Amino acid sequence: MKPIGRAACLAALITAMALCAGDALARVFPFGSRTRSVNDLGNQYIPYHAYLWDLLHGKADGDLFVNWRSGFGSSLLPDLGTYLTSPFAPLVALFPRDEIDLAVYVITVAKLAAAGAVMAWLLLRLRPGRWWVAGALGGSYALCGWAISDGVYNTMWLDGLIAFPLLCLVGEWALAGRRPVLGALVVTVAWTANFYTAYMATLGAGLLLLARLLTHSGSVRERLVALRRAALTTALGMGLAAPVVLVIYFGTRHAYPGRTTVFSSAHWTDVFARMLPTTYSFGSPALYLNTAALLLTLTLPFNPAVPRRVRRVLTVLVIGVAVSFQWGPTHLVWNAFSTPNGSAFRQAFVLCGLMVIAAWCSFAHGVPGRRPILAASGVLALVMAGASVSGLVNRWTIPIALVGAASGAVVLALMAADRPRPRAVVAFCAALLITVQLAQSAGTTALANKLRLAHADDYAPWGERQREQRDAIAGADDWPRERTEPGRGQTVANDPLLVGGQGAQYYSSMTSDVLSRTLTALGGGWTSRGRSVQSLDNPVTDVVFSVGARVHSPPDPHQWWNPQEGGAPVVTRREVPPLVTVRPAGPVSEFGASAFRNQEKLLGARVYTVPRIRPVTTRPGVAARITASCPVGSDAQLWAPHFSGTARLREAASATGSSAASAADSGAGSAAPVGRFVADANPVTQIASMQPLGTVPSSGRVTIDLSPNKAGTVPDGALGCLDTRRLRESVQRLRTTGATEVDVSGHTVTAVLPPGAERTAVLAVPRIAGWRCAAGGSAPRPADSYLGLVAVPLADSSAPTTVRCDFRPPGLRIGALVGGASLLVLIGLIVHSVRLARASRRDTRQEASC
Repeated sequence: MKPIGRAACLAALITAMALCAGDALARVFPFGSRTRSVNDLGNQYIPYHAYLWDLLHGKADGDLFVNWRSGFGSSLLPDLGTYLTSPFAPLVALFPRDEIDLAVYVITVAKLAAAGAVMAWLLLRLRPGRWWVAGALGGSYALCGWAISDGVYNTMWLDGLIAFPLLCLVGEWALAGRRPVLGALVVTVAWTANFYTAYMATLGAGLLLLARLLTHSGSVRERLVALRRAALTTALGMGLAAPVVLVIYFGTRHAYPGRTTVFSSAHWTDVFARMLPTTYSFGSPALYLNTAALLLTLTLPFNPAVPRRVRRVLTVLVIGVAVSFQWGPTHLVWNAFSTPNGSAFRQAFVLCGLMVIAAWCSFAHGVPGRRPILAASGVLALVMAGASVSGLVNRWTIPIALVGAASGAVVLALMAADRPRPRAVVAFCAALLITVQLAQSAGTTALANKLRLAHADDYAPWGERQREQRDAIAGADDWPRERTEPGRGQTVANDPLLVGGQGAQYYSSMTSDVLSRTLTALGGGWTSRGRSVQSLDNPVTDVVFSVGARVHSPPDPHQWWNPQEGGAPVVTRREVPPLVTVRPAGPVSEFGASAFRNQEKLLGARVYTVPRIRPVTTRPGVAARITASCPVGSDAQLWAPHFSGTARLREAASATGSSAASAADSGAGSAAPVGRFVADANPVTQIASMQPLGTVPSSGRVTIDLSPNKAGTVPDGALGCLDTRRLRESVQRLRTTGATEVDVSGHTVTAVLPPGAERTAVLAVPRIAGWRCAAGGSAPRPADSYLGLVAVPLADSSAPTTVRCDFRPPGLRIGALVGGASLLVLIGLIVHSVRLARASRRDTRQEASC
């Protein structure tokens, strides 16, 4: 094997060993009982990989355009482009469905190993040198603080970690005038895999190319030509990725608006601390490299073996990028002009990569001698001194860093000796360097695992609970005749993707504005500032959205705050109209302030009694009470989006639905349902769903006991009493006038409606952008909206009318045009290259014949 191949394999091996060892030390999955599914890893990435498994095995309800499981029908392609277009993602198909957590873990390890291998490859392409040093530095990059602190639980970001050295290689090819086609394809893969971190990687690779051009020995014209080649290659590659990137862009434009965050720079003492091992923080840039690699990086400004211009330019580049992370305007540039929610330093992997390149540049030009080592040690001592006052440093940080730095200094001193170095000395240096690197990185990984679990939400891996839910849903599923709702007893925020069914629950960066606002108007709850929509356990909305079967699961025992009730999931059924129903023709007024009246408006019938109640302001631990009068036998529903705690109806005659639940769970149907509400003090962060509390007793007197756990409010109009007889009459009316046949095939819905006067067909699907419909023989046009649902006007007809609705993600057409044009340019480039190669060979033969 060539040295470059050995270096890549060594980097991959170091990365995989250190990561797995750190996870084993922390006893996290799959090496221990602790879950690794924290925050969005458990809520989004694992469920989406599970749905990808279903797609690849032909077991999903929809296709690449529509996901029928989530949000009562959501656009899938933007989610695919955001979470699942990595070349590594299809590996999930090789694992059993029940091992989805293991599949995602293996993909994570594979991505990190690939990042280390590509970086080692890049280093030896930048300048020849000892392969084992390049391999160790490649491992340092893949095990940088960003990767093991942030990247491991944001799986799709790791594609950016791979993209940075790949894009730097593209820059090298442009500099040399080689491989323009391959360079464009590399850019395409990078931007398709994860455009978000690819954007950051492209900026970093561009800065490195500029640095290389400043230190290049060629003329100004040659440098400008190389820069033009790089720009054209990048533009062509991005154009080829347009069908995915533009769909994502338009998906974000139609998404529910997220939080507006104001950037706050990190304290420099914390920045210094994050360069050292065994430190962790959510709000500072994770810049850890093992301290041997950090020491080597710091030798660059002082190493006389490196040309002066190279030393200055690379040093200024590294320092400048570090400073740019801390300044608001440049921070916005790094983050695509929007301060992200959560970690504000998601671009830190670029700086880690530049530091590794600087370290290699110092070593490959000539091993630093005693003076550069002493100078770098002095700078490292200053970094440690600054870090020592940070609260992120623990008792082990400085000693471990000193051991690593001393080991690095010993290796450099031995390798810098003037006399020839015996193989035993080289082997000792390699073993010492790699051993210290493995130990430091494994320890830092273990600490990051433990601290992450201590401050983040965590979720259980796939187990018996999910298997029971999946089996219950599979037994009840009757799609598309009716929906099967996975229910309020959620395990994660994307249960339908994990266990099946067709529910309201949906959590994505692409959660549509119309879905979130429509369900909120109907009494639905959400978290994550409206982008994590929850199931709504309500008879009226079940009728409206054709939910004929609903699963009621006991509270998730993994969450310590839930009552440990146990038991298996229970399926309840109700008679519902078909997926396509009919409403009167003409305009309809918009939703109002009352969720009960909004439900009636969408249903088309008055079914609620909404008594006056005295508004209640709740305080934690202080019981409160609501009293009112309602028709005997009606179902009491409490709509209190800003109340957090439990609510119980006194003398409830019997349960008419499932136990209501918190924002995360619900109990299965019990004799006296307890509504569990979870809301945040900040109303834009989290609101609670409407909850069923049981049947109004024979006295007609409704008394609801509230046990709040946070400050909140229960306003007038929060109680609605549902007349179940009127609801059944409405169902029969909708069934009689609704579709006689409904077929759902991929992203197309076809329905046959009985004859009738002028009216409006309503598809029980949110009217997200991209739906086009046609009735009878008319031409397709953008669908109308009926209170947030897809609608089609129908003309007076004495014969059955066929309605057909197709969905195409916004941005796909223009993306396909840009991608097609880019493909034609690429083909032309290939033809031109082939002709040039043939001409060159012909000239060579003619010269040889002469």
